[in-house]
Amino acid sequence: MYKDLVTKSEETMKKSINFLKEDLATIRAGKANPKLLDKIQVSYYGSMTPLNQVANISVPEPRSIIIQPWDASLIKEIEKAIMTSELGINPSNDGKMIRLVIPPLTEERRRDLIKQIKKEVENAKIAVRNIRRDTNEDLKKLEKTSELTKDDLKKAEEDMQKLTDKYIKLTDDIYKDKEKEILEV
Repeated sequence: MYKDLVTKSEETMKKSINFLKEDLATIRAGKANPKLLDKIQVSYYGSMTPLNQVANISVPEPRSIIIQPWDASLIKEIEKAIMTSELGINPSNDGKMIRLVIPPLTEERRRDLIKQIKKEVENAKIAVRNIRRDTNEDLKKLEKTSELTKDDLKKAEEDMQKLTDKYIKLTDDIYKDKEKEILEV
């Protein structure tokens, strides 16, 4: 009975971890990565559309990204979207495509990015702990209605704690990897 709740909680924890990974992938680490542009949206026929749905994005060199819009009239719109984003990169265009040159990170920018990553990782940890708390509350309700024995409740809470520890460690590992990537010169 309680195993279903624990399994469901683990699925939710996995989603939190995947969200963290996707979020950290959009943080610039000094080298070109098309994921940097995932949050950028451009106005296309009156609606906001993700950049990767209106252009081909490629990485020909480790420090540059090429954006080739399928509709050449979008170049100005894409340039504007990139300049107003938090990327801190100035685009240059030749009329057919936009080139983004990724500058090396300064020491100050690296520290700022690490602070940002710490915040994102802490939010993921909070999400994991909240899942544990909610599941434990559900388990206690089951125990009160006699659908779960005290021994099963104790076992389920131990399982939830093991899961929580596992996913908290996973967030720490993700943080260490991203920190290493950013500090790499």
